[in-house]
Amino acid sequence: MTTTTTRREETKILIRDPKDFYAGLLFLFFGGVAAWVARDYPMGSALRMGPGYFPTVLSAILLALGIVTLLHGLDLREARRLRPLVLILAAVGIFAVSIEPAGIIVATVLTVVIGAAASSESRPLEVIALLAVLLALAVGVFTYALGLPFKLMPTLPPALLSVWPFSLIPV
Repeated sequence: MTTTTTRREETKILIRDPKDFYAGLLFLFFGGVAAWVARDYPMGSALRMGPGYFPTVLSAILLALGIVTLLHGLDLREARRLRPLVLILAAVGIFAVSIEPAGIIVATVLTVVIGAAASSESRPLEVIALLAVLLALAVGVFTYALGLPFKLMPTLPPALLSVWPFSLIPV
């Protein structure tokens, strides 16, 4: 009689150094609290700092230090399996951040390329075909059919338009 057991693949993230791990959590906690407290204070500018400037900068520094310290305390040998999740989340985030300044075409290209990097099975021709279909759908549906006010491409500054190869683009 033979018994076969299948082991489900799990992503194991172990704490390598508990002091670093918990110090990172503490930095993240205090950085988050500082950002939450400073959210209603006027920021000002770097030259004329408002009452919210210093707490906001300090909270950003604490959050960055917390991330670095927390990651230093982890044993991430098995973190390769998290790569697809991180890249897909990054693709969605970059789309959200880049659609206003860069336009729908650049945002879609960035999203598809980063999303394709999440899989080791992506092939260049498939990615190009997917990109062409998604660009046609995104521009056709959102810009023309629904009439949403998305820029198609980023607006180039006038000084850059006089430099080759941009001087070849009709204005």
